[in-house]
Amino acid sequence: MCGIIGIIKEGISNVVLDNMLSVQKHRGPDATGKFHSQNNQAHLGHNRLSILDLSEAGTQPMISTSGRYVIVLNGEIYNYREIKVELGTKYQYQSETDTEVVLNAFVEWGKDCLNKLIGMFAFAIWDNETSKLFIARDRLGVKPFHYHLNKDGLYFSSEIKALFVAGIEKQPNFDTWATYLSTSAYDVNNQTFWKDILKLPAGHYGYYSINEGLSLHRWYYLPDVTGVDFDPRPMALVQEEYLELLKDSINLRFRADVPLGFNLSGGLDSSALLGMVDLVQGKDSNITSYSFYTNDDRYDELPWVEDMLKTTKHPLKPCLLTADDVMNLAEKVQYHQDEPYGGVPTIAYSQVFNTARKDGNIVLLDGQGMDEQWAGYDYYRKAGTTISSPTLQGSINLLNPNDALSEEVKKYGLKWAVDSPYPDLLRNLQYRDAFYTKIPRALRFNDRVSMSYSTELREPFLDHRLFELAFQQPREFKIQNETGKWFMRDLLKNYLPSTIVEAPKRALQTPQREWLRNELKDWTYSHIDNMFNVPLSLLFNKDQVYKLVED
Repeated sequence: MCGIIGIIKEGISNVVLDNMLSVQKHRGPDATGKFHSQNNQAHLGHNRLSILDLSEAGTQPMISTSGRYVIVLNGEIYNYREIKVELGTKYQYQSETDTEVVLNAFVEWGKDCLNKLIGMFAFAIWDNETSKLFIARDRLGVKPFHYHLNKDGLYFSSEIKALFVAGIEKQPNFDTWATYLSTSAYDVNNQTFWKDILKLPAGHYGYYSINEGLSLHRWYYLPDVTGVDFDPRPMALVQEEYLELLKDSINLRFRADVPLGFNLSGGLDSSALLGMVDLVQGKDSNITSYSFYTNDDRYDELPWVEDMLKTTKHPLKPCLLTADDVMNLAEKVQYHQDEPYGGVPTIAYSQVFNTARKDGNIVLLDGQGMDEQWAGYDYYRKAGTTISSPTLQGSINLLNPNDALSEEVKKYGLKWAVDSPYPDLLRNLQYRDAFYTKIPRALRFNDRVSMSYSTELREPFLDHRLFELAFQQPREFKIQNETGKWFMRDLLKNYLPSTIVEAPKRALQTPQREWLRNELKDWTYSHIDNMFNVPLSLLFNKDQVYKLVED
């Protein structure tokens, strides 16, 4: 897990690369590297967080044995050992890293190497012979790839702030903001919240050269892999296959030369994952679990977490979040997020990574992804006949945020649409959440909050093989007796306490409503006051904003 930067443009100095690498240093504090091509067109840089092969041999940018190709990679290719075996003895290796395997896989298979990769990644490969850059992003978009394109060249980076210090103008994207404020939709296409800064879509690759410009292509589309017909096998047989895939996914994600920790909540997802970790790694693996709490019994999940840990020997590190912590951490979290994020729960999540890093646990496992696979959200059971645009989720008495928006909002907005590739509503809803709304949003939050503390987050349920199998299964495997995630609850009943298996879906909660009304009230008002001093304030109706806050 690292940070990558690059500029394909003649005449870029070391100073520019140094500035870009400096603002991303938290993504890779262990080493930095730079590369300038002989024709002075390609300029690449890398921040290294050492996870595999901690020696200097793993430093990037990494050059192929022939000298033709140069790679910068962010992420982890978990099956790199298997790919290395498939490549055979044709290639020589200077390290034990996954990066060098990816480089040789590209030399061997070109863009088709992407289909062989199991993992999370965003990488760029410069071809010294053709003066072309190849870029690619993983299937679900776990790792980020931002870019700016103008008539002179291409700029790219893992984090948006690196583009700003490279000289890209820092201006808000009013279309993205207007769409977000009026519908709560974001991360639905390749736009960001900043003008002229885009992101490479998940499951896409591209080529760029100064003479030919940029061309983008999709290399992964889930419906093409799954088809639209349901798997005819009985649930027991599918469970056997899924269990073996999940075991393999977990084992692959334990490949690291640094200690691992675990992000544990009281819900089924992370508890199931820890149960499976015990099954495949053994209960004596002594992996430390981390869970945040707020000292508010109405929201804290520690009772469920402690119940889960009764059956294991894993130590637990509770991570406290207070109202004062929110005030102290909000600006730091926002700096690293670069764009709007998930509020107080994301700040709480940051406490987990902060604590884990201090303990020396540089890699954390997390249970993200099961809800989208096996229909865990309430509206999957209550779905009507059409897919609506994403809306704000909250209580049934949620105030209408559009009352706070000015007429100016109507001048802006993004055009976007959700694919409906499946003949049934449930899978279309799941597909929307996996590729347009919930997972892209969560992945963006999680990448930035984990990397801000120089920690790597691995999510075994996001293995594409698990998604492909789940999306071939009928509704009755997923929802029975008005209970979501039926497939997993039935599968896990032999491995987890009944209190975990039978627990209802619980959203990640903090006492944010109470804090905003009380301890954080003055702090909240001060930030709302400041909001009317920025260009985006023209999108708001000031009087209505304050009325809504009071209400």
